[in-house]
Amino acid sequence: MSLMSNESVQPYQRIVQDVRDKIRSGRLTAGTKLPSTRELADEYGVAPGTVQRALAELRVGGLIYSHQGRGSFVTETASESSEDSTARALKRLEDQVSDLVARLEKIEKGRNA
Repeated sequence: MSLMSNESVQPYQRIVQDVRDKIRSGRLTAGTKLPSTRELADEYGVAPGTVQRALAELRVGGLIYSHQGRGSFVTETASESSEDSTARALKRLEDQVSDLVARLEKIEKGRNA
């Protein structure tokens, strides 16, 4: 990676991306406790505030949740890839369409009887 492209990525974004990659690859699984803010700050060589910003973004993205005084943990749904959730959403839509078609056919038969 060149220096220029590295500078365009904020330090907190590097942490967010790294945690995302660890979840996607299965190195971090649902319920796993993340290291403390201090440990992450030391690991990435950044200020605790930078880590907190990264954790806030991961929370908003639904990848982690935090318990006051206990730490941050990977959510149950974080490890589901976006393809999985897309496939499930499509399956739900297909089921709904099938149901609507069946209802419509009943209504049409009732009218023509």
